[in-house]
Amino acid sequence: MNDRADAEKAFRQTGWPGLRARLFHFYFLLRRPMTLGVRGLIYDRATNSVFLIRHTYVPGWQLPGGGVEVGETLEEALIRELAEEGNIALTGPPVLKSMHFNRRSSKRDHVGLYLVETFNQTMPKLPDHEIAEAGFFPIDRLPQETTPATLRRIAEIFSGERPSIYW
Repeated sequence: MNDRADAEKAFRQTGWPGLRARLFHFYFLLRRPMTLGVRGLIYDRATNSVFLIRHTYVPGWQLPGGGVEVGETLEEALIRELAEEGNIALTGPPVLKSMHFNRRSSKRDHVGLYLVETFNQTMPKLPDHEIAEAGFFPIDRLPQETTPATLRRIAEIFSGERPSIYW
């Protein structure tokens, strides 16, 4: 058996111990729900630019991303969000650069930041119900309305600043 199968077998307890474990886990989720999100810093080395989006429902330019759905990994969520928000497909593995506590969102929200340098954009992102605008911007000429958190993440990656534990 492989490690995953062993872990799944160990997790699937039967009888009272299994029921008790599932009930405790359910209680824990109700009492302490946590949300998890991902953001992608899409970097085009050839033009020294990053991809940013502007939502229809919140102000400012920011990195593409969103929430991790039930049963989804961080990387799967990143792939889905980049396709939805930018028509961007990964052509190589993304690199998880940092994790941040997003205390402005909730008391239990965390965001994983990925650096993506190998990708292609299947077509420019056109406005829709969620994304008002999207595009690549030179790092030294970001839009004036770029959010403070986005500016911090870009500085942490490209200026070598220590990543903040907060989003």
